[in-house]
Formats: sequence, structure tokens, C-alpha cells
Amino acid sequence: MKTKYFDLIDQTFDFPQEEFALKNDSLHFHGIDLKALIKEHGAPLKFTYLPKISENINRAKSWFTDAINKNNYKGSYHYCYCTKSSHFKHVLDEALKNDIHIETSSAFDIDIVENLKAAGKINDNTYIVSNGFKRDQYIQNIGRLINNGHRNCIPVIDNYEEINLLSEVIKDNYNIGIRIASEEEPKFEFYTSRLGIGYKNIVPFYNKEIKDNPKVTLKMLHFFINTGIRDTAYYWNELLKCMKVYVNLKRVCPSLDSLNIGGGFPIKNSLAFEYDYAYMVNEIVQQIKQTCDEAGVDVPNIFTEFGSFTVGESGGALYEVLYQKQQNDREKWNMINSSFITTIPDTWAINKRFIMLPVGDWDKEYERVLLGGLTCDSDDYYNSEQHMNAIYLPKYTKEKPLYIGFFNTGAYQETIGGFGGLQHCLIPQPKHVIINRDEEDNLTTSVFAPQQTSEQLLSILGYQNTTKENVLEYSKKEKHIQTN
Repeated sequence: MKTKYFDLIDQTFDFPQEEFALKNDSLHFHGIDLKALIKEHGAPLKFTYLPKISENINRAKSWFTDAINKNNYKGSYHYCYCTKSSHFKHVLDEALKNDIHIETSSAFDIDIVENLKAAGKINDNTYIVSNGFKRDQYIQNIGRLINNGHRNCIPVIDNYEEINLLSEVIKDNYNIGIRIASEEEPKFEFYTSRLGIGYKNIVPFYNKEIKDNPKVTLKMLHFFINTGIRDTAYYWNELLKCMKVYVNLKRVCPSLDSLNIGGGFPIKNSLAFEYDYAYMVNEIVQQIKQTCDEAGVDVPNIFTEFGSFTVGESGGALYEVLYQKQQNDREKWNMINSSFITTIPDTWAINKRFIMLPVGDWDKEYERVLLGGLTCDSDDYYNSEQHMNAIYLPKYTKEKPLYIGFFNTGAYQETIGGFGGLQHCLIPQPKHVIINRDEEDNLTTSVFAPQQTSEQLLSILGYQNTTKENVLEYSKKEKHIQTN
């Protein structure tokens, strides 16, 4: 009878896989020996494997290149990185090695752009596509960037007031895009996205506010579906509606030459994950071309804004199971030495799934468990609602530590969780390690940030002078007062 954890994985999934392998009872992720990583740095531990970022960028570029060639498509393709997925310098530095562009979402993004430009990471030829609802500071920063010569900054108009606001701060002529307010799936609580301008209003808006405005040139139509790029009737229907707007707009606006289809490529969240990226890209390119050919208009240059796809599969989190609690005759809780709410907040906020595997002990018998975090919040858990099915792990014993890993956690988790700031129940932020490969393809590691200390958290809370030495001195004074 096959009762070992390895047997469970072997009979349920194709294993090993491209990024996962088991060697000497140690799980390897992209060639990283996770047992050795824990031995060196401890757990809990966050890590970022930088080469995966470049790999995914170049995979997407190759899919679009192939589709463009296959369909004899006359437009060009531009890969933008959606910075809100992860603003960290090491992420941007790695991504920008691959001749890409940037999509921004808020005022401080422009400060990052200017920093990257000063460092020579980007130049005036780099497209900066500025999305989001824009108010004073964001408007001012976009204006400063364009006024300083970055003509390839394209603010994407999100509401009817933004053109006037931008024109007040931008000295010369400038290019813009318009975002379509896409209609959401029927199961959503609302019908239309709060972002952008409605399908039926875009051409009238152009005729009224842009057509005769000598300062503004419309270059881009922006389209994004909240549920992502998926092979569903809903996605293809929305893309077709978008193309109808593009065709109608192109007929009255010759300067329009680009279509931004946003982001939305899914990332691997299970060992059973299947998604035909090449097929989806080819279908998108084909449908754009077919619609334009039938209407007799030139095809647009295609922009994408991949965020999670760029950085998501580069990240991981490692934990130790501290203790097992048998709460009733059916439920066993494996308590980790950190918190899901603070370190992988999407598991708590939107029941997001990540790949979860034990780091070792694959030769042990397995058992069904629930995973609990350290906080006193009843929602600090990970179970079958987030996981693809019931959670099974090697049987826990007190004698030998059990370590588990969550993988492809590189997008959004640090910024949503509040990296370096306060954490729920003051659970400290784990140590974060950057993993790369040198010119000889050897793995290299460096510590990006150590685990948070109590002094750092107390300082944020306003206890700046409450060091351990001060507390000790205060205790001595209290004892002296009580004695006398």
C-alpha cells in the first residue's frame, strides 16, 4: 500500500516538474536546495529567485513574436512591467535587463522612474504608461517627467477631468491614452469597472475634448479585464467590444496607433496547472488583425502590462511547523512559526491559491491537516478553500522539524502585507533573501533584509526611546522607589 507523501504526489501529479525536483529527500526549486537554504538562513524565510523574472519576460516576448510572424501582423509589441506587483529595486533591475517598458499606478512610481533613469536603467525611449486615477501629486509628477524631456510618457486618461489637469502642468504638446471601462462578469457586485471611460462615451469624448485640442495627441487605447486573460466567452466578447471601439476611434483619429491589452496572464498555482500561453497570444493577435482587416484600418502596436506574470513565480516563503494541535476527532492543526495574514496576505484576503509542498520528509506517511498562523486572528489559516483540495503533509513528530514552502508568491504579497512596517499581532517580517546566478550559472545568495526586530516595530509605534537598555534602567528605578 502506497502511504508515503512521495507516493501521494507521484500518483496525483506529473512529478518532477520544470521548477521542482526531489533530491536526497530535499525539495529543490529551480535548482535551489531548500533544506540547505533553511540551514543557512533559518525559517520563516522569504526569498526571491531573480532569473525567473527574466525567463518569464522572454517567454512572453517569444510568444508575441511568433504570433506576429505567424499572422503577418504589421504592428510591433511592447512588454511593460506593472510596477505595483513589486516595486523593489532588485526586481526592477532584473526586469529592465530585458529591454522592457514600465507601467505606473501612482505618484511615487514616477519618483522610482526618475531614479531608474538617473541610474541609466531606462532612457527617453522607454515607454512609461501612467495608469490610475490621477490627482494633484500624480499629475505634478507626470508633468515633471514629460517637461524634463521624457516624451514617451503616456498618461492614460481615467476620467473626464484629467486632460485639463495635465495640460495645466505640461508645458508643450504631449501624448495620451484612454482607458476603456470594461464590463465585469455577471457574478461581480457591479456591472462596469470604476476605472476608465465607458465604451459608448469614448468616441464622443475624443470629439469633444481631444480632436481639436492642439496640445494633446491620442496614441493609445487601453483595455483590461479584471479576471485576466482567459479562454472564456466573456474575455473574447470584451476583446471584440474593445476592438469595435478601436476601429471607430481610429477612423476619426489617425494618430491612434497602439492598443494596450493590460495584464492578466495567470501564474502557476498548482502542480496540476495548465494554460496554453502561446495559443492565447496567437488568438489575441489573430482577432485584433481580423477585426482591423475587415474594417480597413491599420493594426495597432500591442502593449501589455504583465505584473504577476513577471515577478510572481520568482518568490517563495518557507516556514517551520512548530506544533500540531488535535482540536477534535477530525481536525489537526499544524501551527507555523509565522502568519499567513502578514506574510502571504492574499491567502487571507481573497482565498488565493499558491503551490504548497513540504521541504523534506517525503518518505514519511502523510496525513490530512489544516495550517494555522501565529496570530490570534481566527482567519489566520490556510486550508482547502485556498488550496486546490485537501491539504496533506508528512506526519508531524516533535522529534524532527517539519518545514513547508509556499511558492510563486512574488507578486503583491510584500506591498499588501506592509513590508518593513507594522504586522498583525506584531509578528515580525521574516528575513528576505535574494537568489541569483553568476556568470558560471552558480547560485548566489544575499540577504536583502533581516527579520524585523522589536526595536523597529516599537519605533514605528512611537516608542522611539524604549530600547532594552532604557527598559532595564526604568526597572531599576522602579525597584529603588519601591524599596524606599
